[in-house]
Amino acid sequence: MSGTREFADGDVGGTTLRRTAGASNWAPVTPTRWRFTHDQVVLAEAGESRPGPRRPFEYAVLTAGPAWSSAEIDAWVRLDTPVEVTNRDVIIVFGWRSDTEFYYAHLCTDNTIYPHNGIFVVDNADRNRIDQQWDGRSRGADPAITDADWHRVRVVHRPASGEIAVHVDGRPDPLMTATDTTFGSGRVGFGSFDNVGRVRDLTVTGRPA
Repeated sequence: MSGTREFADGDVGGTTLRRTAGASNWAPVTPTRWRFTHDQVVLAEAGESRPGPRRPFEYAVLTAGPAWSSAEIDAWVRLDTPVEVTNRDVIIVFGWRSDTEFYYAHLCTDNTIYPHNGIFVVDNADRNRIDQQWDGRSRGADPAITDADWHRVRVVHRPASGEIAVHVDGRPDPLMTATDTTFGSGRVGFGSFDNVGRVRDLTVTGRPA
């Protein structure tokens, strides 16, 4: 049942990838927009729209370690765009196969329009919203991040069942849930649709593809 702690629960696999922050571990869409410190991956300059399907403008794929089938992604994220901007966001990428084939969780301060604050799939076409919280008209899950603080985010992807859950700040019940079987495996990543932000302590636990 969506919206309960049982959704996407259970063993995802025992392989863990830690200490992922180094520049050599990441492949950004536009390398010049990124900064890498000893413990943070920073999108320092907002991306720009690119040819092809409507999808996030700028992100970096974690190339260290394997591609994953089932996976649990744990990270601390921060939105660096000023809080006065009402549509600021960061994204967690998972199931990434190519620049036009992946899932992403959109963590946004706004939840009142279709492209904000949800779970999406890009499948060689414009991004499609798949989370179960969107009411189909004007509102989704509560805004994921509304301040300039660090927030813990956990994204769970269980391809066998298609279950996806997004947890924020350690809450047992997911903020967003979806069921989709488009991609059964892929890599993970971090970025933003058109803002700036950063991630630290990103850890992936799961089953290599």
